[in-house]
Amino acid sequence: MSWSVGAGLEGKGVMVTGAAGGIGKGVAEAFALAGARVMAVDLDEESVESVRAGLAGKGHAAAAVDLRDLKAQAALIERTRREFGNLYVLAHLAGVLRRRLSLTDVTEEDWDLQVDVNLKATFFLCRAAAEAMKTQGQGGRIIAFTSQAWWTGSFGGGAVYAATKGGMVSLLRSFARSYGPHNITINTIAPGQVNTPMLTTGNDPAVIKSMEDATPLKRVAEPAEMAGTVVFLASRHAGFITGATINATGGFLMY
Repeated sequence: MSWSVGAGLEGKGVMVTGAAGGIGKGVAEAFALAGARVMAVDLDEESVESVRAGLAGKGHAAAAVDLRDLKAQAALIERTRREFGNLYVLAHLAGVLRRRLSLTDVTEEDWDLQVDVNLKATFFLCRAAAEAMKTQGQGGRIIAFTSQAWWTGSFGGGAVYAATKGGMVSLLRSFARSYGPHNITINTIAPGQVNTPMLTTGNDPAVIKSMEDATPLKRVAEPAEMAGTVVFLASRHAGFITGATINATGGFLMY
């Protein structure tokens, strides 16, 4: 008898947002290898189409969508259901960080962008996906990426990002209570420092080194190391896990 981390995902419709990013690309690739059909979603059409073209198997799709557009969200979910026959998994990785040195550097536009992308768009997208899963009547899985900052907070101008990520945790725990009776599990993953442009762009190398030193594993994660946890939470093995926030920080955060 074989055992697969992605058991139960064969032929299922999976939407991955932020699919052109480092972690999102690894997650999309992992779902494809598990036999799912992947709708890869990101802002840039050329980038997300490149991700789709590189996925194992057949029947995948790509969409360039700004998730702040609620009408575009609805059309995206409808398209996924129409092309794949179902939407069983939403892996929501799209997010934005405006890194500022201090609280006094944060502008209203910084606030609005991060709240709109990280929190508002998450609420409406996850609700629409869960309602589609509820209508289908076959259960489903929603996995969203928060951050270690939901627990630790952040220094300086990162406070807004941390607030949105903490809001995501509370929000999706509430969703887990509401949609649990429909066999829809909803969980979040809190990564620590991952080798992506979000970590390295505009960040002092000394700060990154201090993060490595504060991590028991003494390194940052590679994007692909996040993918297995996402696929597991989407699989039938994780059918009794909901409302959880999985700590994937290399020990930087322990709880």
